[in-house]
Amino acid sequence: MSRIKIKNFGPVKCITSSTDGWIDIKKVTIFTGNQGSGKSTVAKLISTFTWMEKVLTRGDFKDKEFTAARFKNKYCAYHRISNYFIKEKTEIFYEGDTYKFTYTKDGDFIIEKREDTLNDYSLPQIMYIPAERNFISMVNRPNLIKDLPDALLVFLTEYNNAKQFIKGGLELPINNAQLEYNKQNDVVSVKGEDYKVKLMEASSGFQSMVPLYLVSLYLSESVKSQASHAHKMSSDETKRFEAEVANIWNIPNLTDEQRRIALSTLSARFNKSAFINIVEEPEQNLYPESQWMIMKQLLAFNNSLDANRLVVTTHSPYLINSLTIAVKTGMLSAYRNIPDGVRERLNAVYPIEATIQPDDIAIYEFNESDGTVTVLDTYHALPSDDNFLNRMLDKTNNDFADLLEIQQEL
Repeated sequence: MSRIKIKNFGPVKCITSSTDGWIDIKKVTIFTGNQGSGKSTVAKLISTFTWMEKVLTRGDFKDKEFTAARFKNKYCAYHRISNYFIKEKTEIFYEGDTYKFTYTKDGDFIIEKREDTLNDYSLPQIMYIPAERNFISMVNRPNLIKDLPDALLVFLTEYNNAKQFIKGGLELPINNAQLEYNKQNDVVSVKGEDYKVKLMEASSGFQSMVPLYLVSLYLSESVKSQASHAHKMSSDETKRFEAEVANIWNIPNLTDEQRRIALSTLSARFNKSAFINIVEEPEQNLYPESQWMIMKQLLAFNNSLDANRLVVTTHSPYLINSLTIAVKTGMLSAYRNIPDGVRERLNAVYPIEATIQPDDIAIYEFNESDGTVTVLDTYHALPSDDNFLNRMLDKTNNDFADLLEIQQEL
């Protein structure tokens, strides 16, 4: 299991968890809190370090590529967090399956290889799904627009790949709707019982949900297929790969982007065996019931392989509460010798393929006032309902009670 510790980076000052200041990146990891509290900041750091670990383990890059300056000004710039470093205060620690990374107060960047866990490493497909994803649904040919964020450009690439996944009609998890794709005109449409509209003309909920669902489905299925044919390279294959990587690095006139594409193409021969899906605000523009439905799908994709991981940032109390149902169903479905009838009843309440075991989830609350991050307590192994989002719902009830008292005095 990977983990990260952060001090004084952007809005995050410290992590006050029970694990000595570490955020454990479990099979399902949830970040919740107010705007500007650092949820996406931590998710972006996880994405960056996970990618660095992958390319170092696979051999695309050597340690010397990741200097402190490049880590800060190039690789953190991918997610536009380069300016979040605080001089002589920022500390970041990341422990992965094969590498450890440390950014010190003095501005040093230390890389340590973990030989003991190398054989347990699952090569991941990493996807960061940004909150700005609805932009690519609203604009015709977004790939022609200059200065799009790098993370959105990469997501757009996978979205274009995923559109080829649509054959005939693809069922969507909300509103009994389907997706259709006209390849000749490059048009995605949403179709219901008595309507059909282009995605760019559809509701904001569809514009946000369709790219999220389509890319997650496509990559989940792709990695699951690759994992079934995964194999380790022989020593001769490894030597040939290292020689080809060296040749790419030795071509003097390649831009960073050209070199990245060349390395990515070369490395495509490696079959992925894990899907790390990092999703910003899956609830975006969605009705509460639709939020539950898309979350069920994300959890089902995550459960398709043991090595998969799901990281989610959210403002939605409905999603947090739905996770409690997912955990409770997971606990009940794990009972031994469950009669088939009972299993069917459980599945009718919540799909068993989307359930979570208690030890596989961690929810962290971010506080924008003091910059702290705290792990959410559990109650009988279930996520506590005494959380930031539910407390905000309680405040509405309390405010209304105060108004009723004032009304009685008038």
